[in-house]
Amino acid sequence: MKYKSVFDIIGPIMIGPSSSHTAGAARIGRVARSLFGRQPKWAHIFFYGSFKETYKGHGTDVAIVGGLLDFDTFDERIKSSLQIAKQEGLVVTFYEEEAVPNHPNTAKIHIGDEHGELELVGISIGGGKIEITELNGFELKLSGHHPALLIMHNDRYGTIASVANVLAKYAINIGHMEVSRKEKGKEALMTIEVDQSIDDTIVKELEQLPHIIQVTKIVD
Repeated sequence: MKYKSVFDIIGPIMIGPSSSHTAGAARIGRVARSLFGRQPKWAHIFFYGSFKETYKGHGTDVAIVGGLLDFDTFDERIKSSLQIAKQEGLVVTFYEEEAVPNHPNTAKIHIGDEHGELELVGISIGGGKIEITELNGFELKLSGHHPALLIMHNDRYGTIASVANVLAKYAINIGHMEVSRKEKGKEALMTIEVDQSIDDTIVKELEQLPHIIQVTKIVD
């Protein structure tokens, strides 16, 4: 594991007790909330590995629900997130999974309301850092620490190049980019982490490109 600065080693400003089990979990929940675009009405949260064994004692459950409520890692309300969720009509169910994950700190979140659903798998890799490894069945690698675009599109020739051209037009530098598809010629998911903030004008221009189905912006 490589760290860019001493602050990555110390960890983020957070509600304790653990950067991996608390801050990381809160960030996984908050990314799910950001991708869903609104507060869900229900959430099924599945814990694997170390998360499954220690989530109650280490506050992983309250942290991940706090993230779904859009609380940052240092928000004192995380401590009361289960009660706040109940007050706001968010029904949460936890599951302890026996499957052996690729990473010990793994959670799967399935959220939704009357308008739609979303499922993602996230891992907490230490120091409050996370990776989102799966979204609605698509494999990806998303850190949640940089502005990012998730672009659902039809798997067609030239689509990736057209997206890159728009970003180049606005001098947006790509830090990480990958494409995942379930089947050749069907739907695919483009994951792009960038170094600059992404204006809504750019999102709208990307949405107008051929073969683009949906563009979701994630703010750092």
